[in-house]
Amino acid sequence: MSFDEEESFEHTLLVVREVTVYKIPPRSTSGGYKCGEWLQSDKIWSGRLRVVSCKDRCEIRLEDPNSAELFAACFIYPGQRESSVEPALDSSRYFVLKIEDGNGKHAFIGLGFNERNEAFDFNVALSDHDKYVSRENEKEASEKNATDSLIDIHPAVNHRLKEGETIRINIQPKPSSGTGMLSAAALSGAVLKPNTLCLAPPPAGSGKIRSPLPPPPNDPAAARMTSTSQGVGQRAPTENTRQTDPLTNFSQLEVRL
Repeated sequence: MSFDEEESFEHTLLVVREVTVYKIPPRSTSGGYKCGEWLQSDKIWSGRLRVVSCKDRCEIRLEDPNSAELFAACFIYPGQRESSVEPALDSSRYFVLKIEDGNGKHAFIGLGFNERNEAFDFNVALSDHDKYVSRENEKEASEKNATDSLIDIHPAVNHRLKEGETIRINIQPKPSSGTGMLSAAALSGAVLKPNTLCLAPPPAGSGKIRSPLPPPPNDPAAARMTSTSQGVGQRAPTENTRQTDPLTNFSQLEVRL
């Protein structure tokens, strides 16, 4: 569990039923404290000791064994164990604690255990808390590095058709006015039938092309063509033909002139 998940999370590491607290004189040397110098002073308190791990902070609580009233507390912050708890130079059963009142004031008191194994368990509890804080810090650092180095890689998408799958495409026909070679009916799938052109056969026995306009009346050429088309193989007398043609009678023309 990380430190930020539960602020009120506490875990008791050690409980010692009876310890003794002493009033100690000021430090005489820079080397440390000696319990032989302050064991002669008055004992100021005795009661229960609890070592509690609260997030990244460790607390040494001196409590009344009957009412659980707090007498004093020593707070050990990360990296500050040596300045908060200092062992005595002349005995392994005695320590000097830095206690705080919560308002920024602090003082130093002497702590003594009745048995050496209790003092040994006290040191082990403090070391266990240090290891716990170190593991949590490494865990948070590794999770942060993993999050920073995470690259979102999407797998390649396979667009190939599976067995049995088909693709259906709807194509809208292009509108047509019907004036071109293909009308809208041809675009919609209709089948066009070829138109049959009916041409009239040429007139038999004649290689001339008839004029679309009728000949003028009394036209000798038209009369000859009419007589020819009415009877094939019939020949009119030469005399009659010449008599019917007014242009063949030159004598009449001369008289009129």
